[in-house]
Amino acid sequence: MSLSTHVLDTAHGTPAEGVGLHLLSGREVLFAGTTNGDGRCPELRDLVLKAGVYRLEFDVADYFRGKGVALSDPPFLDRVGIDFGMDGVTHYHVPLLVSPYGYSTYRGS
Repeated sequence: MSLSTHVLDTAHGTPAEGVGLHLLSGREVLFAGTTNGDGRCPELRDLVLKAGVYRLEFDVADYFRGKGVALSDPPFLDRVGIDFGMDGVTHYHVPLLVSPYGYSTYRGS
């Protein structure tokens, strides 16, 4: 099975370039990367994953600080974690729509 993600900055209406992300299985980090100019991390798709429970973590406070957004201390959202299960379908797409004070996700295609 493969996995992809797409991070969209809903505060600025753009793809979120430069968001650090990690894929974990339990406490094991399987992947660490950064989103590209389109808000995607194509290298993530190269992983071959088994059915199981995973977690994607996105470093959103660092991203918004880098964009010059004034955040509270501590920020309302620092790192967004999405726990999800993969049950054997060939491909999973887990997008993140994010602003400094809220986020949304869903199972995409």
